[in-house]
Amino acid sequence: MIPKHKVDEILMTAQIEDVIADFVNIKKSGRQYKGLSPFANEKTPSFYVVPEKQIFKDFSSGKGGNVVSFLMEHEHFTFPEALRFLAKRYNIELEEEEQTDEQKQAESERESLYIVTEYAQKHFSENLHDSDEGKSIGLGYFKERGFTEETIDKFKLGYAKNDWEYFYKTAIDSGYQEQFLESSGLIKKSPKGDRKFYDGFKGRVIFPIHNLSGRPLGFGARTLLTDKKVPKYLNSPESLIYNKSAVLYGIYFAKGEIIKEDNCYLVEGYTDVIQLYQSGIKNVVSSSGTALTQGQIKLIKRYTNNITLLYDGDAAGIRASFRGIDMILEEGMNVKMVTFPEGEDPDSFAKSNYLEDIQSYLNDNAKDFIVTKTSLLLSDTGNDPIKRASLIKDIVSTIALIPEEISRSVYIKECSTLLDVPEKVLINELNKIRRKNHADKNKGFGPPPEMPPDEVGYNFEGDQQDKTVELGDNIDAQEKDLLRILLNYGDKNISLLNEQNEEVEVNVAQFIVHEIQRDEMEFSKPEFATLLEKIEAMLGEDNWDLSEIINHSDPNVSSITADLLASRYELHKWDSHQIVVPSEQDKLKRAVEGSMYAFKLKNVAKMKAENRQELKIAQEAKDDSKMMELLKNQITLDQIVASLSKPSGRIIIN
Repeated sequence: MIPKHKVDEILMTAQIEDVIADFVNIKKSGRQYKGLSPFANEKTPSFYVVPEKQIFKDFSSGKGGNVVSFLMEHEHFTFPEALRFLAKRYNIELEEEEQTDEQKQAESERESLYIVTEYAQKHFSENLHDSDEGKSIGLGYFKERGFTEETIDKFKLGYAKNDWEYFYKTAIDSGYQEQFLESSGLIKKSPKGDRKFYDGFKGRVIFPIHNLSGRPLGFGARTLLTDKKVPKYLNSPESLIYNKSAVLYGIYFAKGEIIKEDNCYLVEGYTDVIQLYQSGIKNVVSSSGTALTQGQIKLIKRYTNNITLLYDGDAAGIRASFRGIDMILEEGMNVKMVTFPEGEDPDSFAKSNYLEDIQSYLNDNAKDFIVTKTSLLLSDTGNDPIKRASLIKDIVSTIALIPEEISRSVYIKECSTLLDVPEKVLINELNKIRRKNHADKNKGFGPPPEMPPDEVGYNFEGDQQDKTVELGDNIDAQEKDLLRILLNYGDKNISLLNEQNEEVEVNVAQFIVHEIQRDEMEFSKPEFATLLEKIEAMLGEDNWDLSEIINHSDPNVSSITADLLASRYELHKWDSHQIVVPSEQDKLKRAVEGSMYAFKLKNVAKMKAENRQELKIAQEAKDDSKMMELLKNQITLDQIVASLSKPSGRIIIN
């Protein structure tokens, strides 16, 4: 872990314009720099770097933040990786938390495992190319699969000689320790007394598995024997460097293409990856024949939000994948599926077709997963009502995992048509499952967060649903506008009237925070609330320093801050036409009052919508006392809206 004082030193030292210039061609333009977006294809520069605030903003893609945010977006670093990159660039010595003797030993063991694994990769590759056995058996197998010399070299494919001790003796003679050779699974202890160790992968072709930086972590090894008693594949065991649930085969080669294509093809086997890559489909990885894990999904999500699964036409195999796909949906990712013609798999299909044909097939046959799952399971139910009811629950359970409300709504509509079930029935089941999921997640951690009786907007008819969705969007926009004014003008003063009708100078930040606290209003998103807390902490300080907020450890907070600050730096061409446009600061009082009024109005509108929903439930339950209470609330809220809609042109300061 990097100590906070070192994080602060890195962020204070790093100059965002210098770092970004290493990756993007930016040119000085006034007080900022601009260039073409590195995140989108464009002809007119919309990418801005503001040294004064140490932020960047890409108006083309919407991305923004500080220097760490840029590295996380552009290089797909984690937060600590970005900090270490900057520390190295600026020659800042990182004294990470003092390591114990055990930690130092573990670090040494990790490096030792990397060293023996790198040696083994080189050894197996030399066997393949330089030994008669390797050339005739191993290389013969790869050539039969259609792999070129270039592909074999790129993926560092190899061969382990069919000898009990050849690798073991060669490694020991080269000075490598038994302890690390055994930990990595390269050698195994003999159950018999005739030898101490034997080669773990003897007589197999070798597929090295690499980490994100290209270092080998372990191996997959395939036998070429037809003996059914012999496992077809052996894999390296878990070790300090190899955690199979967090590794994807081919990710080192595919990550750049995944970013470029904004999609990741996921296949089952090593040869599927290699054959597709060789054919020109390079954004492809494999879970190495194991069940897909949360760690592997999160790894893909670092590069794209879109996954397309490639399967042969085997329905049983597709069904077996459902659990893994549910986990992908739970991460908020988009999932499609492609199935190949009977008798074909990704390997054979790529081998027998040209790139253009492969691309066309993948594009034309990529079907939405939930629709595919519904169609597949529907074919099994026949006219059995019990099976059909079970299918409906299964499909809705999958939809309930999707975190994004609009996506859930779209899928509910589609499945209502496919299943010939009223949308309202599916919505009710969805709400029930989501409430149960929330309760299950919060067991043992105090009371669960309140869940609305229904998905917002789902049970409204016609235009009412659209208004509800729009309301949520507008609240978000109003909150952002208020925070934008706080960040850009929080240290400025405006003139307002007090109770004695006297004009007084009031600090913008103090006024807005006071109004929010007095009316007990809250922001809808945690990152917005965090921003407000940070601004509150700055009240009364002589120096309005936003660096702590800009460099916040939460990338979402940093990105939103950059977004709100960067709006001041968006350039216009009015000056070149000698047209004077008043700045927002010139009319700051009106901007503050207008934003505050709009924020309050939207909050009250939200309360009205919630009150109407509760009133509807009370009417259905025929709860007269509750209905009377809610009707009174509605009248009060209507009065508040009326008073806010006709501002007097002044705000009374008390």
